Amino acid sequence: MKKYLLPSIKLTLILILLLGVAYPLLIAGVAHFAMGQGKGRTVMVNGKVVGYENVGQKFTEDKYFQGRPSAVDYNAAGSGGSNKAASNPDYIKTVQERIDTFLAHNPGTAIADIPSELVTASGSGLDPDISPAAADIQVIRIAATRHIDVRVLHQLIANHTDKSWLGPDKINVLKLNIALDALK
Repeated sequence: MKKYLLPSIKLTLILILLLGVAYPLLIAGVAHFAMGQGKGRTVMVNGKVVGYENVGQKFTEDKYFQGRPSAVDYNAAGSGGSNKAASNPDYIKTVQERIDTFLAHNPGTAIADIPSELVTASGSGLDPDISPAAADIQVIRIAATRHIDVRVLHQLIANHTDKSWLGPDKINVLKLNIALDALK
């Protein structure tokens, strides 16, 4: 038994040092040289941090573009989806409530025209981006609320669309709303 116990203890201690100390320090060191020094990519306005580029924000006022709903209420510490199947009655009820809320704030919109990303949460619950279609469908509401020409808003959307050659085009909602607030 002693023949196996001592090597097991040694291996355990080596793995604790390697995986519990050396590896986390290595990852922290690499993160220090990444954008944001491992603290996320902050978005600043007038020298103040207003959010993070890679974490969704909650915008509920009609004067702002709204992002994808969050199953975790945009809490980055508790990232995750709802884990409910599309056939789950609770999930169906939640999505229907989101559709009803969207239609109440965007009258004249047909249910079939609502992009699914505006009524379904992402897997992480923290998706910061929406599609150009999801932004476009909100233009009439924002134009009416802010008394801005719809053409100005469409141009703002076009200017903030990140074109991707691999995946779909996307718009960071926080950056779009910051640019929206900058319009005078």
